[in-house]
Amino acid sequence: MVMRKCNKCNKEKALIKFRENKKTCLKCEYRFKQRFMRSLVQDRRLSAIERLSNRLGYMGAAFIMISPYLLPNTIGGITYVIGGILAIPQVWVAKQWNLVVVNLNVTIGYLIYLYNI
Repeated sequence: MVMRKCNKCNKEKALIKFRENKKTCLKCEYRFKQRFMRSLVQDRRLSAIERLSNRLGYMGAAFIMISPYLLPNTIGGITYVIGGILAIPQVWVAKQWNLVVVNLNVTIGYLIYLYNI
C-alpha cells in the first residue's frame, strides 16, 4: 500500500486519503473548510423589538400598497398615513434613515392632503 505524509497533521496515511495533487489529507482539509464556513455564518436571533417592528413594517407596506386603489376617496389618504406610520419602526430599528425620512414625508404629505379635503 502506498503511503503519503499529510503536511498538516504529519501522519502517514494511505494514498486514498488524499485528493489528487493535494498534500493535505481529506480529514484535515475538511476540518479547515468546516471551521471556515461556520465562521462566515452568524446564528443570530431577533430581539422582541426587532420582531415587532418587522411585523409593523409589513403591515405598513400592505397599507401603502392598497392605498392607490382607494385614492379617490379619503380612505386612500387615510391608509397612506397609517401605512407610513406603521412602516417607520422597521426602518428606524434597521437604522435606514433615508427610508425614515421618506416615510415621514409620505405621512406628512398625506396628512396635508386630508386636511385640505
